[in-house]
Amino acid sequence: MIQIDDKLISEDIFSEEFVCNLSKCKGICCVEGDAGAPLDKNETEILERIYPKIKSYLRPEGITAIEEQGTHVTDIDGDLVTPLVNGGECAYVIFDEKGITKCGIEKAYEDGVVDWQKPISCHLYPIRVTEYRNFSAINYHEWDVCSDACTLGKELQVPVYKFLKTPLIRKYGEDFYKTICEAAEEWEREFNS
Repeated sequence: MIQIDDKLISEDIFSEEFVCNLSKCKGICCVEGDAGAPLDKNETEILERIYPKIKSYLRPEGITAIEEQGTHVTDIDGDLVTPLVNGGECAYVIFDEKGITKCGIEKAYEDGVVDWQKPISCHLYPIRVTEYRNFSAINYHEWDVCSDACTLGKELQVPVYKFLKTPLIRKYGEDFYKTICEAAEEWEREFNS
């Protein structure tokens, strides 16, 4: 683990390589799993506020799930998450003409309808952040549905922290990302020596 301020960072984000390969996986991470996407408390308020604006982007099944369950739910572990459609995909999921999973929130963002891109947990994946009272744990989450992303990441030699530059900056800022890059260079020197 590497510590930067009040954040403990798994060395896996430097050593593991990852690039989403939607043409292979079809965005299965938004469909598989036992709960919706993790949400921060402030994101639940954002979802409530923007739902009327993004509703037209969603599938009827997603709208039904949200209107029955709410814009967010609490899972069996007590965590705030996005609702699911019949225990399957995230209620905010849409599919393109090739059957690839997309985010209805992100589509509305791209169209300039809302100013919030999507839950940070989705944007940061395969990093998962666990908040503790005195620190945040930033870990690489390995999931077999992302094996194609790992293969492509290895082919292109893109470590997780580089693949996730934009969401890391979104979550923690430019200075933090610069420090992550410096830590990665130092880690690389030590690892190779």
